[in-house]
Amino acid sequence: MAEPLLQVENLRTYFNTPRGTVRAVDGVTFSIDPGETLAIVGESGCGKSMTALSILQLVPEPAGYIESGRILFRGKDLLDLRWDDMKTVRGREIAMIFQEPMTSLNPVFTIGRQLVETLVAHDGEATTGWQRAEELLARVKIDDPRRVLHSYPHELSGGMRQRVMIAMALMNRPALLIADEPTTALDVTVQAEILSLMAELQREFGMAVLLISHDLGIVAEMADHVGVMYAGEIVEIAPAAQLYRSPKHPYTRCLFASLPSRQQRGKDLVTLEGVVPDPANWPPGCRFAARCPDRFAPCPSTHPVLAPVDGAQCARCLLYPAAFPPGVPVQSPEKETVR
Repeated sequence: MAEPLLQVENLRTYFNTPRGTVRAVDGVTFSIDPGETLAIVGESGCGKSMTALSILQLVPEPAGYIESGRILFRGKDLLDLRWDDMKTVRGREIAMIFQEPMTSLNPVFTIGRQLVETLVAHDGEATTGWQRAEELLARVKIDDPRRVLHSYPHELSGGMRQRVMIAMALMNRPALLIADEPTTALDVTVQAEILSLMAELQREFGMAVLLISHDLGIVAEMADHVGVMYAGEIVEIAPAAQLYRSPKHPYTRCLFASLPSRQQRGKDLVTLEGVVPDPANWPPGCRFAARCPDRFAPCPSTHPVLAPVDGAQCARCLLYPAAFPPGVPVQSPEKETVR
């Protein structure tokens, strides 16, 4: 089998705050193969976006820092690169689409200048850059691309600005595209157009995609594999079809149960009681234990490991014996349950 394009191993990204050390990303591990789409899902504040920023070494300083771990891209650890070397990777080999294009585009420069700058920053030529920018704007289905090249961000709609961001990300033909909530600010019709466009361009350019989202519907359309994050950790990861067919972690099951469906018409939606624990003071055991409907005796004190539970499907839950840490006696949920 081919070597993964990206391997993230035991990544820990922390922040120094007046409240103490906030462990925003706390031991995240996953890999992405060439041409594959991995989606990371979870509620706001679980560490999805910070994981993406860590890959590109864009963690806000001086408070934020990568405490430990490895980020292997084509076998090379990005955390070993100097700042100047990392700049050659960022934008050329790994590109990113951010949540809100209006805050990502410079309001005082034209769209064309910003697109060309992306190419010139990586040893391209301005002359060929303008031609490529126009071609890419047409490729992302923007009408009259020459006019848009000379427009400013505020003159474009939200959907057009997001298409510009996609074109900008593709200027250097990256091997990996990180898309952080790429359709959050868009209406449903435009969301569908953007997702269809991303899938089409991924096939054409052969890119791998890391998709950050909280929308399980979007993930179902786009992803080959899905990682579910909660409280700074991946709590379940599996092929998308397998995860949607048979989620294993109680948190994942709660996420699916909260989705509206025709079968639940006229009924109240399932809600997840409680709140995410404080990232400056994670509990010693399972971080989902206080909210979990399936918790039992060891959950508040034993921190589970991410372990295989069904073929390629892994879960961080003590319902499965393999998730007990080494040296900790395995307990069965049938013996004693906490309610």
